[in-house]
Amino acid sequence: MTSPAHVPVAGTLDVQGFINAQPLSRYQWKIVLLCFLIVFLDGLDTAAMGFIAPALTVDWGVDRASLGPVMSAALIGMVFGALGSGPIADRFGRKVVLVVAVALFGFFSLLSAFSTSLDQLLVLRLLTGLGLGAAMPNATTLLSEYTPERLKSLLVTSMFCGFNLGMAGGGFISAKMIPAFGWHSLLLLGGILPLLLAVVLLVWLPESARFLVVRNRGAEKVRKVLAPIAPAEVAVATDFSVPEQKTVQSRNVLKVVFSGTYSAGTLLLWLTYFMGLVIVYLLTSWLPTLMRDSGASMEQAAFIGALFQFGGVLSAVGVGWAMDKFNPHKVIGTFYLLAGVFAYFVGQSLGKVTVLATLVLLAGMCINGAQSAMPSLAARFYPTQGRATGVSWMLGIGRFGAILGAWIGATLLGLGWNFEQVLTALVVPAAVASVAVVIKGLVSHADAT
Repeated sequence: MTSPAHVPVAGTLDVQGFINAQPLSRYQWKIVLLCFLIVFLDGLDTAAMGFIAPALTVDWGVDRASLGPVMSAALIGMVFGALGSGPIADRFGRKVVLVVAVALFGFFSLLSAFSTSLDQLLVLRLLTGLGLGAAMPNATTLLSEYTPERLKSLLVTSMFCGFNLGMAGGGFISAKMIPAFGWHSLLLLGGILPLLLAVVLLVWLPESARFLVVRNRGAEKVRKVLAPIAPAEVAVATDFSVPEQKTVQSRNVLKVVFSGTYSAGTLLLWLTYFMGLVIVYLLTSWLPTLMRDSGASMEQAAFIGALFQFGGVLSAVGVGWAMDKFNPHKVIGTFYLLAGVFAYFVGQSLGKVTVLATLVLLAGMCINGAQSAMPSLAARFYPTQGRATGVSWMLGIGRFGAILGAWIGATLLGLGWNFEQVLTALVVPAAVASVAVVIKGLVSHADAT
């Protein structure tokens, strides 16, 4: 029987209270795995251009500056994908958006492999970005709505490290595939796998129970998606509720995200994530090329570039655990600050391959660990009625930082900046991100209830 603390006399089951009271079930672990696979393939496709760029310049005989728009195309698409998908998911559901998004970026990545010109590749990468931008924030939102509060940051951040693992995997895979099969092979892989996953999601991924409650989709639909967690307790409930039904009355998702309670936190989340992505995408897009310019082989450049992403995989679990135990804003701010320090020392280590690889790994642990934690921080902050919009808009606005990072890399290289100068410049956005997230914790720190 259900505990009286979670099923009142009227027989109404508090969905989050019920999830908090249960041990993590196999059903919830399945959701973790599916969301992990979504962001893994998202990461692989997002990073693809950075890894194929050196081979593409040789194959098509184009200079690096000409690749700038193509590098940024998917990132621009990701902005619109994220901004558009959040309100749609808050209105129509997380699952439908996720299935469509994964199918979309898989399909256009597949087509990109057959591009014959920069203009064609630019358009296809832009369309790929629409799906990429929609997938990650909604996977974060869905998973956060199935996790107990005591494990929310740990599980969401661990899932999000799939993005870093996908980006790192792209580097390790490209180091073997591109020399053997050409740059097209990485895009082919990044197209076929998401299309297969979309079919799996259609069959196995449930809709968010909290979404079904706040959108009044019916008690039986809620019962169906919650029953695998604890069937006996769900069976005796006559109705379902979430705390936000009492505290958040507006059904306009933008009013929720920009209300007096959430407005300051929203702007500070945007600034933090923006600055973090300036760092991540400048390095993701141009580190292999910078390494090549410094005398490294193509295989070495791809390997060290992959280490940067792999660092986030190593740190994500630790960051998530620390967020659940300590002040999450101070934890994330510390990691951003350390990222700037290590980026500076990476720039001072040219010619020392072992030291350089170690520092790149540490820089990746810090910046990617912090970035992986930000969607979890946002998901904790917003209520169900606007959670998908809040998370996706933070990621969408942040993508302008990704575009800026890729563009700055092309611009600075075009101006003749060297490896050391480019890496030293990253101290500035790291410091701004650190300060912004700490201030957010001071002025707008409460989690949604």
